This record gives sequence, structure tokens and C-alpha cells, in this order.
Amino acid sequence: MVGWREWVSLPTLGIARIKAKLDTGARTSALHALRSDRYTERGAPHVRLHVQPRQRDGGRVLVVETAIIDERTVSDSSGHRERRIVVASELTLGAERWPIELTITNRDSLRFRMLLGRSAMQGHLIIDPDRSYVLGKPDKAKTRVARRARPHPT
Repeated sequence: MVGWREWVSLPTLGIARIKAKLDTGARTSALHALRSDRYTERGAPHVRLHVQPRQRDGGRVLVVETAIIDERTVSDSSGHRERRIVVASELTLGAERWPIELTITNRDSLRFRMLLGRSAMQGHLIIDPDRSYVLGKPDKAKTRVARRARPHPT
């Protein structure tokens, strides 16, 4: 049982903590990136993401490098369609951990840096819309993160 918003981690991407809105109305999950730069590594498409996991913390930017697994056209709640890069990560929520897919977009104008859609939640979670942060913050010391993600020099 979780609330409509929770602290999660994306250890594969090196993100120890990020607030996520759990949205059963959204099919896909989305992660905020200030900037994304495509490149090729060993013949496969990759992306370098500049991620700001904490809202209103302009000084903390992580540079994350990961494989692009797909590209999809996604419609937001107002009907605006956008072509987005899709990446994979493990999601940690409380004591549970499972693989998810995330689309990359700029969510700077939105309240949450991450949206967890129903495809990622299906079979894992029950949401109580009256509650928030039921599971608390992930413990940074216990959250194993990838070595490729590093703080961006400012």
C-alpha cells in the first residue's frame, strides 16, 4: 500500500532519491531531464541526461549515461503529443525493486520530477489516494546506485 506520491530511487540511473507522483491515469512513466544528448556507444544508441532530481535545487544536477531502448510518441494530459526517448531502470520503492521503462522529458514546469505510470505499477502497488509518502525516504546509505552517474560540475 502506497500513497499518491512517494519517494523512490532509480539505482540503475544513479538516482538515490526522487519524489514521484503515482498516476494511474498515465500509461507511461516519465523522468525530468534538463538536457539530453544522444551518442553512440559500441554501435548502440545512448543518451547523456542532465537530471535535476530535487525541485528548487538548481545546483544539484546529475549526469546520467544510459542506453536508449526505444522512442515513443506520448500524449500528455492536455493532448499535446511529443516524441520521447525511452530508457530502462530498476525502481526501488520501500523494500521492493523491479524493472521499469521511463520516457525522458522536461518536467520543469510540473510539481514532480518523476511520474510513475500504471504500466510500471501494475502488479506491484495498491494506491491509497488519501495518503502521501507512506514508505518514507529511501536511505541513501542502503540504496546502491550506478557508478556512471555523477554530479555535474557547476
